[in-house]
Amino acid sequence: MADGIWTMVSHFTMSHQPSSHQPFATGVIGLGIMGSAIASNLMRAGYRVVGYDTLARRRQDHRRAGGQVAKDARDLGTHVDIVVCSLPSSDALRQVAVALARSPRPPQIVIETSTLPIAVKRQARDTLRRRGTTLIDCPLSGTGAQARTKDLVVYGSGDRRAYRRAVPVMAAFARAHYYVGEFGAGSKMKFVANLLVAVHNVAAAEALVLAMKAGLDPAMVLKVVGDGAGSSRMLEVRGPMMVNGDYSEAMMKLETWQKDLTIIADFARNLGCQTPLFAAGAPLYAAAIAMGHGAHDTAAVCAVLEEMGHYRRTR
Repeated sequence: MADGIWTMVSHFTMSHQPSSHQPFATGVIGLGIMGSAIASNLMRAGYRVVGYDTLARRRQDHRRAGGQVAKDARDLGTHVDIVVCSLPSSDALRQVAVALARSPRPPQIVIETSTLPIAVKRQARDTLRRRGTTLIDCPLSGTGAQARTKDLVVYGSGDRRAYRRAVPVMAAFARAHYYVGEFGAGSKMKFVANLLVAVHNVAAAEALVLAMKAGLDPAMVLKVVGDGAGSSRMLEVRGPMMVNGDYSEAMMKLETWQKDLTIIADFARNLGCQTPLFAAGAPLYAAAIAMGHGAHDTAAVCAVLEEMGHYRRTR
């Protein structure tokens, strides 16, 4: 990117909100389903967003959407004071932490939103702390579709002063944010939330397959049941995909979700906590991947239950 563009990037000032007259800059590392939605909402709120992703296609999409693109994570860290990370794996976070720590002028705060083991986040926090950067553990509740409409909730934890300074950025891409305690409490809250998501998603699919086998119109079931006590957020947001039998527009890819399930299972096992409903549903997600739905939405568990129930849709 031309040097002239970088000179236009103003450093984020903590005591002010962005405006059309004062386009502050923040960074987003990881421009996948969630990260690109976060970046879009930040730009809509008036921020200049410097983005980076290892995939060239995502960097190009970010530039086309009006964002600026860094050549790597180390370069990005030099040009912003706050960075939002939305990463797919533990290795990715480790690499980003090292890269940001090597920036000539590391960012002040990293808002780490990924669903990853707490030990890995602590390692990244310690790596960055040696360079004066504070990483706060801030997982998100919500799907990719919810992220696009700013319907996310942030579970913030860690250094409280850094959290307060980062609130304007979080408020720009989420409808609500909560400080839930010491570092790692945010991830624990996310594990609890995702356990419920995993169970409710399977329950929604199971109910709709039962309805279809009973000869009910699934679209009518979604409308009627969704208006009563049997509804759930998963029925609302993933029910339409299950009704249509089309899981290609992924709000959360099954191959990514499998990583989350493993983290939650390990967390519960280490606590000695039994999770029978969660454990019963986990094989259905693995079966959906085995059926070729790895890149599809987690709603594809409905296809597994249809197969198990010997149900064939009529088109």
